Amino acid sequence: MAGAPRRVDRTYPEEAGPGRGPSERSAGAEGSSMKIGIIGAGNIGGNLTRRLTALGHEVSVANSRGPETLGALAAETGATPVAASEAARGAEVVVVTVPLKNVPDLPSGLFDGAADGFAVIDTGNYYPRERDGRIAAIEDEGLTESRWTERQIGHPVVKAFNGTYAEDILERPRPAGDPERLALPVAGDDAAAKERVRRLIDELGFDTVDAGGIDDSWRQQPDTPVYGLREGVDAVTKALAEASPERPEGFRG
Repeated sequence: MAGAPRRVDRTYPEEAGPGRGPSERSAGAEGSSMKIGIIGAGNIGGNLTRRLTALGHEVSVANSRGPETLGALAAETGATPVAASEAARGAEVVVVTVPLKNVPDLPSGLFDGAADGFAVIDTGNYYPRERDGRIAAIEDEGLTESRWTERQIGHPVVKAFNGTYAEDILERPRPAGDPERLALPVAGDDAAAKERVRRLIDELGFDTVDAGGIDDSWRQQPDTPVYGLREGVDAVTKALAEASPERPEGFRG
């Protein structure tokens, strides 16, 4: 996985499966409950649903197959299954965690009815050979993956969780100051949205490192030093600084 020496691991961090996590406290212990919409109920979306509901947040979750297929996750977590077009209604944070190739197929008006000042978290990665096919705007125009996603959905995003192993969301949260606490890179242009996301990640049990704006988010794309790195703030900061803007050959279409 990421680090030195590195190798390309085809078990992508955000696709790694779920595990069992620690018991949770109410969100009221550190902050107020939020309404959160999660679009995508795969491994990252499912485990964020598990953790965020356990923390006391009101979560609506959607997938591409319809709310009737989310009964088990809803029964387990207390989240509300909805259509994708309804996931952002009233939400202060919306998580978009779908394969990149499916982003253009998200419904129009996706964020209609969202709360004022809502933040959008983009967890996506571009895997042209294994999943997404070639996207010319990313490869020929040099757009970062998240800048491309912004253009598809019509709203600024905060890039986070894209290099995170899904099981770590359940199994590896730690209290602030714990020497084993992991850090996640977070990129975004909207300072207020980025701060909201960083506070939420802190509540989930992880430190964060500001990775710059969305045009800088290539530093955390697949096969960079920070991608999949399970380390703290210092190591994540160093890994971000060591990244190269050249797209690796294995991640070109």
